[in-house]
Amino acid sequence: MKPLFTIATVTYNAEATIERTLKSVALQDYAGIEHLIVDGCSKDRTLSLVKQYIEENKTPHSIRLISEPDKGLYDAMNKALRKAKGDYIVFLNAGDCLRNSDTVSLLAQYDENGSLPAILYGNTHLVDNEGHFLRLRRLSPPERLTPDSFLDGMLVCHQSFYVRTDIARQELYDLRYRYSADFDWCIRIIQRATRLGLKIVNTHLVLTDYLNEGLTTRNHHASLLERFRIMTRHYGWIPTIIRHIWFVVRAIIKK
Repeated sequence: MKPLFTIATVTYNAEATIERTLKSVALQDYAGIEHLIVDGCSKDRTLSLVKQYIEENKTPHSIRLISEPDKGLYDAMNKALRKAKGDYIVFLNAGDCLRNSDTVSLLAQYDENGSLPAILYGNTHLVDNEGHFLRLRRLSPPERLTPDSFLDGMLVCHQSFYVRTDIARQELYDLRYRYSADFDWCIRIIQRATRLGLKIVNTHLVLTDYLNEGLTTRNHHASLLERFRIMTRHYGWIPTIIRHIWFVVRAIIKK
């Protein structure tokens, strides 16, 4: 039996960007998709657009809408983790799109006789507000993803990081972080998968078109400070400081 994928979309007042995300999921040619939309009681047209999407759905996909108050993005994402019914979960938030119509179909092929890898990951395109390609992410996924990989930064975009739901539920987002809880979460997921001796698979695919104006992008400085704290927590002060010195040197060399 092929795996079920939960695509979780967290929204709040996202009328300007939600439609292309919904369309990219609707265009997937893979039947085993649950589209879980968690809305924080939007005040704009987001809910009406989502309800229209549900009413006009002609795909075999399951679509569920939850709209209720939350304590912010990562609280809503924790809610999605608890509610997801899929074997895998990925977060595709408003404005972000699955790269191609067969993206999920290609990921489903990694089911090896019912033995599912813990993590499936790939690359990401950055796009503008019109969905036009800007560039690849500056940081690219490593050939092999290990707990130490994120010492070099967030090498895998959160939206191109598919996790087995049973593992993801064991590592909820840490609400102490406002902007970079996803960075911390990915590290902890990789650590757990490694401890359990589970497969982590590089798909070598571009999985996502990522809108280059997300929450972290808009709060870049605060996000960097949080990431520094997260790195010291996982890797220690000395390795973190040494790596940040290298980041500065690398930036100077590239100028």
